[in-house]
Amino acid sequence: MATQARAVRTRRAVLEAAAAVFDECGYERAGISDILKRAGVTKGALYFHFPSKEALALAVIEEQLQVAGAPSDDHGLQGAINLTQQVAHALQHDVLLRAGIRLTIEGSFDTPTASPYQAWEARCTELLTEAQQRGEVLPHVVPVDTALLIVGSFTGIQLLSQILTERADLPLRITKLWQHILPGIAVPGTLAHVDPRGTRDFTVPADAVVSGAAASGGERGDSAGERRD
Repeated sequence: MATQARAVRTRRAVLEAAAAVFDECGYERAGISDILKRAGVTKGALYFHFPSKEALALAVIEEQLQVAGAPSDDHGLQGAINLTQQVAHALQHDVLLRAGIRLTIEGSFDTPTASPYQAWEARCTELLTEAQQRGEVLPHVVPVDTALLIVGSFTGIQLLSQILTERADLPLRITKLWQHILPGIAVPGTLAHVDPRGTRDFTVPADAVVSGAAASGGERGDSAGERRD
């Protein structure tokens, strides 16, 4: 069990270190040596878990699903708002999410990487369909079309926010997006009961944001069974 736990820590350390490098440099300029240095592991340990740089990038991209596409306890129109605000706040501190989005947008390798956005669009469609069934969304609204608009708008807004303020104002920008969208899709009586700022606490505990090296506990050796260089 100790060996397995160490392997899990090593994999996570490599993943977080790679995310930090991808976030800073993009896929093409990211070097395996930079990732190894930041993770504090050997080349053999890295390649045991990820056979190539592309495999590592794809693993980072899939982490988006943990935030953008994962089901939650939120429902209806407020659930759709909360989902976007959750992602907006996560982008400010979660390097895995930031790197995943950068890699998806850049598309610098051969394997298709649309699945995170497809999952996010699907989740938004589910929430908007539910909202319509609950009488929160106007009957003429097509949930899938609105979901495409929301995800597409969010993608552009987060990029602009990154350029202008390093995403410091992203939650506010997403609030303003909803303030413009809601009058066109929500039943008038619903507007007083939904909050475009979100209704959940999106604050992340200070100890939840760790670097890849910290997550590995400073271990530099290979886990048992991992290939050595």
